[in-house]
Amino acid sequence: MGRILLEVCCGSADDVIEAHRAGADRVELNSDLFHGGLTPTLGSLIVAKRETGMRIMAMVRPREGGFRYTDAEFAAAVEDAKLLLAHGADGLVFGFLHEDGTLDVQRTGALAELALSAGKECVFHRAIDVVPDWRAALDTLIGLGVTRVLTSGQEPDVSLGTGTVREMIAYAAGRIEILPGAGITARNMDRVIAETGCSQIHLAAHRTRTDASVRNNRAIFYGGCLYPPEDRFQVADGAYIGGLVSRLGRD
Repeated sequence: MGRILLEVCCGSADDVIEAHRAGADRVELNSDLFHGGLTPTLGSLIVAKRETGMRIMAMVRPREGGFRYTDAEFAAAVEDAKLLLAHGADGLVFGFLHEDGTLDVQRTGALAELALSAGKECVFHRAIDVVPDWRAALDTLIGLGVTRVLTSGQEPDVSLGTGTVREMIAYAAGRIEILPGAGITARNMDRVIAETGCSQIHLAAHRTRTDASVRNNRAIFYGGCLYPPEDRFQVADGAYIGGLVSRLGRD
C-alpha cells in the first residue's frame, strides 16, 4: 500500500487544530455536522488557517435537506464561496442537483469556475451518491475541471460501496480524483483502502467534551425538538485520528 492521504471532516476551528496535531493531511471545514455539514463561518476558517496553516477545503452548502436550492440560496452560496476563497480556503466543496437528481451543470460550473480561477481546488461532495447515473455525472464534472469527488459509492456507508468506488476510480482513469468517505473507522479503514484501491480517504472522528455552564437549570434547552443535552458538545478526537495516521505509515 502506497501513501494514503487522510482528510478529516471538521465542524469547527478546534476540530481543525486537533486534526492538524494528529497529523491529518487535509481537512474539510463545515458547520452543523449533525445535518451533514453546512457552510462554515469566516471566523472559524480564519482561525483554523492561522493556527494550523494546513490545507482547508471549505464547504459551501446553504442549508440542510437536499441539493436543489432557491435562487436566493444559490446567490448566498456564491457570495459565501467568494468570501471563503478570499479568507484562505484552499478549495470549495459543493454539490448542486436538479429536482430529478441529475447534476445542475450551470450552478456546479459557476462554483467550479470561482475556485479554479482563484487557483484553488473544487470538490463535488456526496450529492454524487444520489444521482441516477454516476458515470454521466463524472463525465460532466471532468469536463468542468472539478478536482475531486467525495463518495460513499452510492451506499449509506462506504464499506458497503467499495465495489462502486473501485469502479469509479477505474472509470475516472486519473481524470478526476475519487475520495471515498462516510463511515470509515479504525475497524474498516484497511479493508476500504484495499477493496477500492484508493489513494486518499475522508473520515470523521469525534469525542464528547462537556461544558458545565448550563447546569444551573437543566430544564432549559436551546435546540429543536430533539432536545440534545446542553452540557456537552463534539470535538475532533485527535488521539483516534493520530492512531489512524500512524497506521497509514506516518509520524
